[in-house]
Amino acid sequence: MNFVKRAGLSLWARRGRTLLTLAAFLVISVMVLAGILINDATARAERSARRSVGAEVRLNVDLGATTNTAGGLQAPRIDAATVDALGALPQVRRYTYSMWDRALLKGRYKLVGTGASGSGNDANGMGPGGTASVGVLDSSLLPDFRSGRFTLLSGAHLTAADKNKKRVLIEERLARKNRLQVGDRLPLTGNDEKTTAEFTVAGVYRDPRPRSEPEPEYGVSPADMLYGTVGGLSALDPQNGHGKAPLRVGGASFLLRDADDEAAFESGARKLAGAQLDGFGLDTNDKAVRQMTGPLRSIRSTATVAMWLMGLAGAAVLALLVNLAVKQRRPEYGVLLAMGERKGRLIAQQALEILVLAALALGVSALCAPALTQSAGQSLLGREAAAAKHRLDSWQAPPPGSTGLGEGVDREDEPVENADPIDRITVRLDAAELTTVGVLGLGIGLLATALPASAVLRLSPRSILTKGQ
Repeated sequence: MNFVKRAGLSLWARRGRTLLTLAAFLVISVMVLAGILINDATARAERSARRSVGAEVRLNVDLGATTNTAGGLQAPRIDAATVDALGALPQVRRYTYSMWDRALLKGRYKLVGTGASGSGNDANGMGPGGTASVGVLDSSLLPDFRSGRFTLLSGAHLTAADKNKKRVLIEERLARKNRLQVGDRLPLTGNDEKTTAEFTVAGVYRDPRPRSEPEPEYGVSPADMLYGTVGGLSALDPQNGHGKAPLRVGGASFLLRDADDEAAFESGARKLAGAQLDGFGLDTNDKAVRQMTGPLRSIRSTATVAMWLMGLAGAAVLALLVNLAVKQRRPEYGVLLAMGERKGRLIAQQALEILVLAALALGVSALCAPALTQSAGQSLLGREAAAAKHRLDSWQAPPPGSTGLGEGVDREDEPVENADPIDRITVRLDAAELTTVGVLGLGIGLLATALPASAVLRLSPRSILTKGQ
């Protein structure tokens, strides 16, 4: 009789055992497929988050690289032209760099200030009418604007196209005090208190901090901070040739197209800039991506562990069932071998029976696993995302002037705004996942069949029929 027909008759005659074996295969298929589907769905969501957020690589001064000069410590600086070349690398979506100096408002224009008179920031060392002016290439890439902490109320951000124009962003309280709006002219005087130039108000932004809370980096009232174009503000600096000398900056920020491009960007940057990067470090700030994808990584690890545990348990049960079945069929094997049947065809028959059951289990799992995985995965992710969101919402900054060490607060744990943990995934069954599960299931089945079958088939037909061994 053809061994294919014998396999079909055997499956039908032993329906109880067939159902048990099919159930074991179904458990393996569903659990392995569910783990693969969750891994694939979370990986897609993570890639999407990385592409939407990107990664920020900061070119910062290495504090150990400062050098002693006659005037004291001097930090290294890099040509803006070199930074422009780095910003042209294919991994970079956008980039910016900044510089800062003191600027003064004179005449009828007044600072909001920290005192009752609002006449200036004398107490902070800027002198009457003095405030901090930060020159930027692209103001929209400033951390406070990217996070949503600052809001642009009117006008437009400063961009690379404005680099050599005299344009400035001012805070709404400063604009209100001086009755300024977008398009108005604002004269600024440089640190030498002589060089003056008129800047166009390009935009008005809002800083939520109270005016009495000094800006931590520059020590002036947040309401008086000015953000201008790098070329415009460098024209106020006589040491820079009033903007005619090559511009040099102390740091830069690069927003990559994909967080996975970090290594390629760093390699290209070091090759392009060479020795000019001496004294600088390239630090990746992918905190927003890590904050968003934390729950995804958590459920991925949970699903992977569950997949392996259930898969191994199912494989053990399957191997036990197959082993018992082979032992029960030793008389059948003895008769067939005595009739001249080749051992290879007997093994092929047993393998075919397993392949049929594996194919049925795979088909059923392909129908039910995506819906079950979507429901279970979404529920698990929802709980993880809610817990992560609670931790972020409960974080409290240390009091002003404190590092947070005494209160047990790590500023590195400060949440990134507008980067809520991802709480939804979409499970999608592709041919690749189905193929992977099929290969694993068939491999387990064939291995479970081959080992006990080969052991029995090493015996002679006479020994099997006469002694049952």
